Amino acid sequence: MARRRRPGEFELIERYFRPLAGDPGAFALADDAAMLRPKAGEDLVVTTDFLGAGIHFFADDPPESIARKALRVNLSDLAAKGAEPVGYLLALALASDWDEAWVRHFTSALRADQKSYGISLLGGDTSRAPGGMSVTITAIGRLPKGTMVHREGARAGDLLFVSGTIGDAALGLRIRLGQVSPKPAAAMARPLLDRYLHPQPRIALAAAIRAHATAAMDVSDGLVGDFAHMCKASGLAGEIDAANVPLSKSAAALVTEEPALLATALTGGDDYEILAAIPPREAAEFAAKAKAARVPVARIGRLVRGRGGPVVIGRTGRPMNLGRASFDHFGR
Repeated sequence: MARRRRPGEFELIERYFRPLAGDPGAFALADDAAMLRPKAGEDLVVTTDFLGAGIHFFADDPPESIARKALRVNLSDLAAKGAEPVGYLLALALASDWDEAWVRHFTSALRADQKSYGISLLGGDTSRAPGGMSVTITAIGRLPKGTMVHREGARAGDLLFVSGTIGDAALGLRIRLGQVSPKPAAAMARPLLDRYLHPQPRIALAAAIRAHATAAMDVSDGLVGDFAHMCKASGLAGEIDAANVPLSKSAAALVTEEPALLATALTGGDDYEILAAIPPREAAEFAAKAKAARVPVARIGRLVRGRGGPVVIGRTGRPMNLGRASFDHFGR
């Protein structure tokens, strides 16, 4: 039987990517660049993330999951800056053994997420990658002029809040690698594996972040390490109360079985929750707005005068020794 011919680059664009380009500024992907015109009184916020096979996802992950993760990690960055998403650019390098069905499933997931988050494709590029597939997305958001929230700007005495739950994705990765065997396996592993594959960007929290946070960032490389980045940028020290860090039911059960996994939860990456410094007088209003937006938040620590990385206070009331603060792409 003759092998079915794979479509060329321009056929792929026409068949699968052009239907994703709904914004007039994308020119139906028929030009070399897109055009965005911010409204009066608005700023644009731009962020980009590279995801490579064997580094950020497994090569045999479903194409739908790879698409969702690639888009959503960028939307998480926008949310942490207080921005509402507008659109995105996509650079896709396909492995040598790619097939059309893979691209069809990949773009169908992008289409579904575009509908969920109110965005569209603005442009990009496609190529081949003999060394392994990669996806790079650049997301663009908008917000009122001068209101972007930086990772610097926190003040001593600010309270530290985090959205959602922490550690699910890192524990899910450990399960995927066979380093952890939860009991009962299927029921406990499923939600953790799902969090690793499918981040949940907290777009609904963006307005509350703009209104109340002195500093904010998303948790991509680990709670403790990312808080350390915020402390350094703001010229402060910090404290985290480990007992107050929100864990999902599955993560809490794993930590109960193996207490050493608490360090994994606190330092592992891929949470994509929002870490925010909130002045004490605004904490109640911030929490109320988060509740109204249906985004759970928890107060987990504080910023204090001083220098150096944050201290994590364990359940015994003594500082914990975590070994490392966060994931590092270039670490050993």
